[in-house]
Amino acid sequence: MTDSSMNQSKAGFPKIPTWSVFMRPVLEVLADGRQWQRRALATAVLDLMGITEAQRAELLPAGDSRALNRVGWALSGLKRAEAIAAPQRAIFQITEAGRGLLESHPEAIAENDLKLIPAYQDYVPIRGRSTGDELTESRVANSDDDPLEQIESGISSFEADVATDLLRRLREVHPDYFEQVVVDLLVAMGYGGEEQRGQRIGRSGDGGVDGVIDEDALGLSRIYVQAKRYAAGRTVERPELQSFVGALLGRDATKGVFVTTGRFSASAPETVKNIQSHVVLIDGNRLAELMIRYRVGVQVKKTYDLLEVDEDYFE
Repeated sequence: MTDSSMNQSKAGFPKIPTWSVFMRPVLEVLADGRQWQRRALATAVLDLMGITEAQRAELLPAGDSRALNRVGWALSGLKRAEAIAAPQRAIFQITEAGRGLLESHPEAIAENDLKLIPAYQDYVPIRGRSTGDELTESRVANSDDDPLEQIESGISSFEADVATDLLRRLREVHPDYFEQVVVDLLVAMGYGGEEQRGQRIGRSGDGGVDGVIDEDALGLSRIYVQAKRYAAGRTVERPELQSFVGALLGRDATKGVFVTTGRFSASAPETVKNIQSHVVLIDGNRLAELMIRYRVGVQVKKTYDLLEVDEDYFE
């Protein structure tokens, strides 16, 4: 630790710092190279920062520990930036990128420092793309927005973190499993009809088609699917799209969905626009958003009730 960090640790904090202040202490604890269990790691970080017992007992309105919640935010941010890795559930260790971050930021690490890391920006929610606004607990806490906007901002921040994890998981699964995920998502979106007729057909010699699903309840129209599990930054180019279009024509199909965990080239929309078949393109960001919206591969962690006065009751 730096001298200023050490003095701060000995003196403690007058109030619990924002989540970004926890990031450097997290990396300092993990710098020993060990794999740390989440609870032990959080305790070590709080000890290092001089967080008092009274501060550790401070609760959020939902009943969670405020200090542990902010350690959790720090872990999420660092994991998203690939400064730390989670080889197992609730187990963390530092990466080479994390060691580099420690070395280049001897005093403190801010969220803006993470934004300079490509991995951190790998996923940007659609709602924030136009402004680049990624909402976090610190921004919500200091926001001038009205309370409802703050709630929505907090939800957006959680969803951005979940989407990042989803994309990482999807890029690690077997290609066959990824194809099934895409079919499951289409079924969850309402395709497949009452009998949910959707199936993965990807295999050697599949002719460029990985799945097929009924568009309507009677099966009068079918949608063919191509699912490409690509690494972050990899782009689907024109030849791959043309191959898929050719596969559709070979089956006399008029509708197709091309899904990838990567991105599409700048010319991709124009490529599919100028063909007879109707092809929808879904990149990694859009895929993660759809999985969150239709609850595929995710689960509800907590539910909050937003209340208002019942005017009818008082009339």
